[in-house]
Amino acid sequence: MSSLFPETHFLTNLWATPAEWAQEVFCCPVRAGHLTAGVAHRIERETYPGCEFILCLGGRGWVQVMGRRHEVVAGDLVWVNCSQPHAYGAVVKDPWEVYWVRAEGRDLGRLSELAQVAGRPVFKMGEVKELAGSFERVFKRMTGTRPSDAAACHAAIMEVVAMVFENRLNDPMGMQEDIPAAIREAMQQMRLYYSTPMRVGDLAKAVGMPESSFTRQFRKVVGTSPIAWLRHERIKQAKRRLMHSNDAIKEVARQVGYSDQYFFSKDFKKMTKLTPTQFREEER
Repeated sequence: MSSLFPETHFLTNLWATPAEWAQEVFCCPVRAGHLTAGVAHRIERETYPGCEFILCLGGRGWVQVMGRRHEVVAGDLVWVNCSQPHAYGAVVKDPWEVYWVRAEGRDLGRLSELAQVAGRPVFKMGEVKELAGSFERVFKRMTGTRPSDAAACHAAIMEVVAMVFENRLNDPMGMQEDIPAAIREAMQQMRLYYSTPMRVGDLAKAVGMPESSFTRQFRKVVGTSPIAWLRHERIKQAKRRLMHSNDAIKEVARQVGYSDQYFFSKDFKKMTKLTPTQFREEER
């Protein structure tokens, strides 16, 4: 049933701080819950840790990834790789009711690429009873502190991932590539060599395209410019280093490709709403 309220109501609202050992081994839920959305329900982020899974139980919503908007109805599952600019929310005339889980894990980003969620983040699941059960198992165990709780949450999240892959493989469109080979190659170069100086002209030359055509196609497919995408990748890597090392902010900036700490801190705050020091303190 969709929400009839002007404000969002949380029927379940959970958060957890996984142990360091659990983050190394499992996909760990950090936020999760069950809500009936109000008419103004909307989330918009430049970048954020982890992946978000949203199961629409009723009503309607929408999700926007890579500059493209997708409609969501009851029975749909949304998978958002939060490292990319994204937004989602309720349709005003029929706000959705959802289960959601945001999870972090080193393999989730790669799994999202294999499932091609950047171009097609909405999965038409139809019957949601089994899926809902997986979400509810996460709700039940995510605040536990035993190794068995972390393992149970990981297993439940992988159940969702398995159902997503089965759904996509059974899709008449199949596992089609949404991103042209040249753009994928450029993105891979930026992922691997984010710490080194890069120019758009060099990237275009490396993939065999004129610079103007490369920039235009990259923006059309990805929803942002190559340099803006590279900055997001650098900030994503900086988050990992801030959480898992005691390196000075200036050193973290250098490690992810910024020669000037001021510009690093400026970009970091623009994308996360926090300074690097604030982010490190909050995450720890």
